[in-house]
Amino acid sequence: MIQFTTWDILSNLMLAARWTIVLSLIAFVGGGIVGMALLVARLTRFTWLRWSVIGYVQVFQGTPLLIQLFLAYFGLALVGIQTSAWTAAALALTLYASAFLTEIWHGCVKSVPRGQWEASESLALNFSEQLVHVILPQAARISVPPTVGFLVQVIKGTALASVIGFMELTKAGSMITNATFRPFIVFSMVALIYFVLCYPVSQIARMLERKLNVVHR
Repeated sequence: MIQFTTWDILSNLMLAARWTIVLSLIAFVGGGIVGMALLVARLTRFTWLRWSVIGYVQVFQGTPLLIQLFLAYFGLALVGIQTSAWTAAALALTLYASAFLTEIWHGCVKSVPRGQWEASESLALNFSEQLVHVILPQAARISVPPTVGFLVQVIKGTALASVIGFMELTKAGSMITNATFRPFIVFSMVALIYFVLCYPVSQIARMLERKLNVVHR
């Protein structure tokens, strides 16, 4: 058994936490870009395009993230596409995040009164101009709190990337536990680090929700 001090354990976990943060940001930003494209597609008048996006969202919301990670890592290899654990984790989490963000933002767009669409249409604005100048600015104010809150789910979701060998916080905790045989200490620290990462984000989401509700009223 390797002798690790409490500081040694914490410092190694903090190093691994960097990759948890990086992966979370990649998934959140990438998911936001893909999600926005899907949202626009869902709002178009093309029925086949709307139903394609609905099907996409249902698939990713209706299957466990763990399975999606396995498919991204092992499934692509079966068709001759070799991926690293990093690439597979980033891809799976990006697609996962995009499905949920699309649904969140679609609900926010739907909450904008229908009269706003009709008013903008009466001004001879086309679909793109309606979205950019009228609908999305109003929906954006509503969407900020749930969007920021969803980042917490993304951060916690990165823990599952350990099953495909991605070296993030949970994976590092497992390896240190195997070396030190001190699982309670190690995973207590892992839980504490996740809390430190997630709690401020949750508080920001609540603060934005209260602030925007007051402004709205």
